[in-house]
Amino acid sequence: MVNIIWMGMLLIGMIVAAINGKIDAVTTAALKGAQAAVDFALGLIAIMAFWLGIMKVAEEAGLIRLLSRVVKPVTAFLFPSVPRDHPAMGAIIMNLSANILGLGNAATPMGLIAMKELQKLNRGDPQKASDAMCTFLALNTSCITVIPATVIGIRIKAGSVNPTEIVGTTIFATACGMAVGVTVDRIMRRIYGYRKWR
Repeated sequence: MVNIIWMGMLLIGMIVAAINGKIDAVTTAALKGAQAAVDFALGLIAIMAFWLGIMKVAEEAGLIRLLSRVVKPVTAFLFPSVPRDHPAMGAIIMNLSANILGLGNAATPMGLIAMKELQKLNRGDPQKASDAMCTFLALNTSCITVIPATVIGIRIKAGSVNPTEIVGTTIFATACGMAVGVTVDRIMRRIYGYRKWR
């Protein structure tokens, strides 16, 4: 659907430019936009490589394991159906750790692994997400972010005078989002469980 909307916007823009005799402006803007996108992406690659390197150093130094121990009681409470020593739990913790550090791109592979492992534990209809899968999805999309590394990188690339000024508001906003996500997940579990047993 989004692709259709974008295609419609592009076609309307080209038609309006052609009617006004400014089709060359569309071509120039498209080429400049493509060049700016490549420059922006290359700059972000350097920033992401830096933060992924920091995460690797933190992992080697044991900081990720420490963060995992801090998060483990919470994950055990949120995912009661997942055994503590199951690979799904490890992937969930690594995913949440990467999200907390603002490394969304690094969190994605761990998220996919976690979903694959959670599917192995899915005792119901394999075409439907289990409670643990729904909870993980809610947490993955609304996880608290302490260091918004990617956004800071974008702000640096865009020439922000103070790229780190968003840290406080990011922590507050993502904490609120996570609290709402977890609360709604719990409410929906109770409603679904109630309806299932009626």
